[in-house]
Amino acid sequence: KSIDYCGNLANIRYNRSMNPWESEYRNPQFITLSTEPINAVREFVKWLRRKQKVDMTDFVVFDAGCGNGKHSKYLVENFCESGIGYDISQTAIRQANELKGDLQIEYFVKSIGAPFDIDNESVDLVIDATSSHALKVQERGKFLSEISRVLKPGGYMFLRTLALDGDANAKNLIKQFPGTEPNTYVLPGTDMTERVFSKSDLESDYAENFTIVNIEKTTGYQKWGNQSYKRNYWIVYLQKK
Repeated sequence: KSIDYCGNLANIRYNRSMNPWESEYRNPQFITLSTEPINAVREFVKWLRRKQKVDMTDFVVFDAGCGNGKHSKYLVENFCESGIGYDISQTAIRQANELKGDLQIEYFVKSIGAPFDIDNESVDLVIDATSSHALKVQERGKFLSEISRVLKPGGYMFLRTLALDGDANAKNLIKQFPGTEPNTYVLPGTDMTERVFSKSDLESDYAENFTIVNIEKTTGYQKWGNQSYKRNYWIVYLQKK
């Protein structure tokens, strides 16, 4: 229930003296520290290889908001040549470096809402698995321009993000704990802001430089404290024009 959802959130407290994402990786309340990729990423790879007939052997993948690196690790270990990952949490990057072993992946403590230290058109694949929804409007603008800059023409992007459409919990959070920007909320007891998106939001954001090859709304579960709550997500496959 939405009331229980927000009530439980209000009981969660963080050490505000540090980056809230650093606090989260040290003491997880919301994220799942699984070392296996989410199923949606696996399905995306199947689509690329089987439906699009894409040879990923020489691919360089950029993992945006990589967390513990589970998605870039999966891709480089099984399909791609190398990877790059950015995350704002030092603890997350430490975990990612431990997880990758000898794989050819470089991880950096860096915001995805700031300029990337990556060459123009040097990346074949971008993975944004529920990361850029935490950016502010100005940061998001930079993120969109940077992924367009570093991705090769014809390159692909996987996006999983929070959906506004049909999500009662998201609408309740916006009402009870509104952020300073449209369709955002501040998670109670934290400095974390999340944004939820309508389908038209995503179509507008990516229209200039990307073709949306596939977009669908799915249902999943998000952990909050010791409970999981039903959430709606957008799964989007994009290709750079």
